[in-house]
Amino acid sequence: MNKIHIVCVGKLKEGYWREACAEYEKRLSRFCSLEIVELPERRTLEEEGEEIAKKLKGKVLVLASEGKQRTSVGFSSMLGNCFDAGEEVTFVIGSSCGLIEDVKKRADELVSFSELTFPHQMMRVILLEQIYRACMIRAGAEYHK
Repeated sequence: MNKIHIVCVGKLKEGYWREACAEYEKRLSRFCSLEIVELPERRTLEEEGEEIAKKLKGKVLVLASEGKQRTSVGFSSMLGNCFDAGEEVTFVIGSSCGLIEDVKKRADELVSFSELTFPHQMMRVILLEQIYRACMIRAGAEYHK
């Protein structure tokens, strides 16, 4: 089964974020093995970066506003290529203070969903939804339309 890891700094404090994530985690269970690793916020980005680095596996895709933007179909194709190659995929979402450059340099690719900046809690929901959408596109399902 395809493996996806999401490494994120900070917990989801509000119930509505947790509920949204739980819904997409449930939907994704038929497509992949999903692991979400929540790391505590630290005093410095350097400390957070050290903790993030310990959790990276497979193809590393770091979410960053300066990253490459794709359409949903393009994102599905990119993720599908990883799955077809048998690669585990790790997505990284930084804290509200961002990410240290060392983490970005470790990435196989920087990925952006928009030129806008989103709260990291919302970004987790957006990422899960886009992963689900990508899986549905690959499955030929109507969800994407």
